[in-house]
Amino acid sequence: MNHTRLRMGLVGAGPWARRVHGPGIAEHPGTELVSVWARRPDAAAEVAALTGATPVEDFDDLLATVDAVTFAVPPAVQAPLALRAIEAGKHLVLEKPLAGTVEEAEQLVAAAERHGVATLMVLTFRYGDETIDWLADVRRTGGWHGGAARWMSATLLDTKYEFSRWRHDGGALADIGPHVFDLLDAALGPITEVLAAHLAEAGAVWHVLLEHTGGATSTATLTMHTPADPPINDFAVFGVHGYREFDASGDARARYAALLDAFLAMVREGRVEHPCDIRRGLHLQRLLRAVTDKVTDTATRATEQVTG
Repeated sequence: MNHTRLRMGLVGAGPWARRVHGPGIAEHPGTELVSVWARRPDAAAEVAALTGATPVEDFDDLLATVDAVTFAVPPAVQAPLALRAIEAGKHLVLEKPLAGTVEEAEQLVAAAERHGVATLMVLTFRYGDETIDWLADVRRTGGWHGGAARWMSATLLDTKYEFSRWRHDGGALADIGPHVFDLLDAALGPITEVLAAHLAEAGAVWHVLLEHTGGATSTATLTMHTPADPPINDFAVFGVHGYREFDASGDARARYAALLDAFLAMVREGRVEHPCDIRRGLHLQRLLRAVTDKVTDTATRATEQVTG
């Protein structure tokens, strides 16, 4: 990086690009939002106008002007574009889920390792000081038997996401599942198995039972179709030393700024490894598939019992 500030390009022009990615990069003292590209040029122009960036009509034009790229697009769109960016030697800030499939995610990780680029996943909660302090206390204390997470919001009842097809198709599992599994995994140790998973209320509510390294278990309830006001984003662990709870609600913009701090440090120091780098994205992608596979297997067995 030969510039005082890291030159970044934004891919996408949806709600998250407008609310977090775009202004976050434009306002950060260490980054400069240079270019914006989206599948709809008019939308890219609108975001660029809000942030002082330049809209470009071709993705390759964006790559030619930047050192790093941040993505705010659906996973199936992100994967092929991110691969092109990696092959062009660009550092990446990647949304979750990482890709549309595990196989695509594996391809991205292999490419990132081959080209030696810095990567971070937009697991925004992990970058906040309050999360870092809670996880440090949990790990320092130890002796946890299990944990639980509840994420309940009305996000998919909100009109601002009515055109976000991937969110509606994947539901709470695809959108907030990575955040929830990431925090439970970070607190209790790597998730090794999905013990049970159930999709209820016509696809609106996910219930998941997870096993962690060392034998701890955790549960997660995920829904984006519940008009909870304010939304519920709570986590807890319990064990021989009692009960530790954590409220994950907070300022997404502040956490994104902390993400950029970490990203800049990686790029400037030539580091490519971080607890929330692209390999974390692959781990979470595999967990998402394991959950959907478990739901499918359970439904198949239930049908066989009825018909048999």
